[in-house]
Amino acid sequence: MPNCWCVPAGSVFAAERRRLPRAGEPAGAARAIVRGMPERPGSAERPLRVAIVGAGPSGFYTAAALLAAKDVHVAIDLIDRLPTPYGLVRYGVAPDHPKIKEVVRVFERLALDPRVRYLGHVDFGRDLDLDDLRRHYDQVVFAVGGQSDRRLGIPGEELAGSLSSTAFVAWYSRHPDFLDLPVDFATPAAAVVGVGNVAIDVARVLGREPEELAATDISDDALAALRAGAVRDVHLLARRGPVQAKCSPAELKELAHLGGVDLIVDPRELELDPASQAELAGDPQARKNLDILRAAAVRGRTGAARRIHLRFLVSPVELEGEGGRVAGLRLERNRLVEGPSGLAARGTGEFETLPVGLVVRAVGYRSLPLPAVPFDERGGIVPNAAGRVLDPATGEPLPGLYVAGWVKRGPTGLIGSNKPDGAETAAAMLADLATVPAAAE
Repeated sequence: MPNCWCVPAGSVFAAERRRLPRAGEPAGAARAIVRGMPERPGSAERPLRVAIVGAGPSGFYTAAALLAAKDVHVAIDLIDRLPTPYGLVRYGVAPDHPKIKEVVRVFERLALDPRVRYLGHVDFGRDLDLDDLRRHYDQVVFAVGGQSDRRLGIPGEELAGSLSSTAFVAWYSRHPDFLDLPVDFATPAAAVVGVGNVAIDVARVLGREPEELAATDISDDALAALRAGAVRDVHLLARRGPVQAKCSPAELKELAHLGGVDLIVDPRELELDPASQAELAGDPQARKNLDILRAAAVRGRTGAARRIHLRFLVSPVELEGEGGRVAGLRLERNRLVEGPSGLAARGTGEFETLPVGLVVRAVGYRSLPLPAVPFDERGGIVPNAAGRVLDPATGEPLPGLYVAGWVKRGPTGLIGSNKPDGAETAAAMLADLATVPAAAE
């Protein structure tokens, strides 16, 4: 990529930034900035300089919306701590879903635009700080995604064999931070906690025949480990009922039709209470999911060598260990009760233990605080209004600071959900153009 710069760790990024000439930038504009002559950001002589921290889908979609703006000249630097761009598309999409990764072609075209540069291996908070960004850019967008995960908060979660889906998915996708993640498939049974799309992906990778993954872009190490593994039963666990399941019908249908795998569903766990029946009436996606689940329950076991057991109304309460490793997962049976945000799971005092040696929790991603940037610990987001970062003390926007993606709205939606999200943030940035403080350097 001619617009790609990989900046070594520890480099004095702020000192070098102004020495990197931008393709097509008028030489006079650079001299005017050096002399301190004021130029209005957004003009041909002085393009609007934007830093987007995070080069995943939300970062690229925000950049695309800015580039599409008429009568506004922009110069965008996509900054990421990894050497390579594309974030969740590269390191978060299941290897057997290549069509989803085709969005990379759109992002590649954006990266080749002369108004865009990719600055890789630049870690915000280590190689540069907020003052550096404010000094060199008129507007700054944080699109860092969800770098961490939510924990179960139960005893035994620290045992070997207890993993987050964040780490597990990154491991089989060859994310550089997780190449040495200790993953052991010697156990005959594993559990996946959660029933969203990521949980379905993890269950599918664990449950299907490894040879079916050989033609995908799964890492060689992960494929070798799966081939040598003993996992034949995968327990997929949902704390609420089938109507509340957050997976898409397409994901669930794929799970129900894996070759050589039985999807086992207890028909008793598909029985609905009156409140769930009322919820079902207004939710077309839930109706499709329930149809798929009922068909799987009727089909039952066919004698396949591998099995995925989809359970509802159960919550993990303890990971039991032996020799420092997971040896079992204790579950409590739930019932649904009315809560402030809809139907909630409440334990019944009835327990069972699954004999599993691997537990992957897939109960949601979580963004982490950014140095000197406001952060809502409870919500796991940067406080904002339509993408404008808000001062927690006053509730007013902080000039020139914006967010996009999961750090803006929380870990919800699919990759495509970031397109309207990024467009909203870009619209706020363009609306603020008349009052944006020009960068000093």
